Amino acid sequence: MAIYFVDGQFTEKENLKISVEDRGYYFGDGVYEVIKVYEGELFTAEEHLNRLVESAMKIKLTIPFTQQQLFGIAKKLVQDNQIGTGHVYMQVTRGVAPRIHQFPDPTVAPVVIAYAVNNPRPEKAIGNGVPVKSVADVRWLRCDIKSLNLLGNVLAKQEAFEAGCTEAVLHRDGVVTEGSSSNLFGVKDGKVYTHPANNLILNGITRQVVLKLCREQGIQVEETPFTLDEAFAMDEFFLTSTTSEITPITSIDGRPIGTGKPGAFTVDLQKAFATQFPAFVPGE
Repeated sequence: MAIYFVDGQFTEKENLKISVEDRGYYFGDGVYEVIKVYEGELFTAEEHLNRLVESAMKIKLTIPFTQQQLFGIAKKLVQDNQIGTGHVYMQVTRGVAPRIHQFPDPTVAPVVIAYAVNNPRPEKAIGNGVPVKSVADVRWLRCDIKSLNLLGNVLAKQEAFEAGCTEAVLHRDGVVTEGSSSNLFGVKDGKVYTHPANNLILNGITRQVVLKLCREQGIQVEETPFTLDEAFAMDEFFLTSTTSEITPITSIDGRPIGTGKPGAFTVDLQKAFATQFPAFVPGE
């Protein structure tokens, strides 16, 4: 029986009640996080919960739980749902109120929901790589906020899917930003390139882990914008996300990247990433 956390209570899925007046439903007025679970243990939970709080602050939303409490909620969901490899989804909205665009009365309490599901590692994609499609980035200018406003991402992902691709490579006037649900990296002459963490991309947690690994291994990284034409000319290309880990990109718009197969540099990073899976417990 699946156990969910809704508005302060743990409950079975069959007993869930979400109001149609929730501002997350009306406006996408909220933020969320997805925390990976490996062998029953939360991975990079501190970083995810920090970002959840930061995203909430950016939209002037106060989360009614401490990060320690949020960690406890996530941990209990993993245990109660017997999650081995999977993820925890956590969402905070501005609460239930009549539909007006401005913020509701301050007495309206935010709504927190969370659940945990089993979700195996995408071993085929990680091992073989995936094709992607370039798509114009028409989203708003605050992509650094992990908000519920994902329609632009959804449309880009669907365009890629309809073209037989796994992900969209988003670009603004030819400058690559990120994927529809991932961050993007290119490798050229042994140097790693990725878009800087500004308002045009989400500073992904896996992105941060990869940058840390590069620093530890003495790999030069350029956090600088690059064009779609420069992406085509990369020796290797890969995407990162919580659920996709480090996934090689073998082609963009049908054009092979490098040899058209996962590159040695990317494979080495994958191996290094797999050593980073220990659990985190706040306060220890």
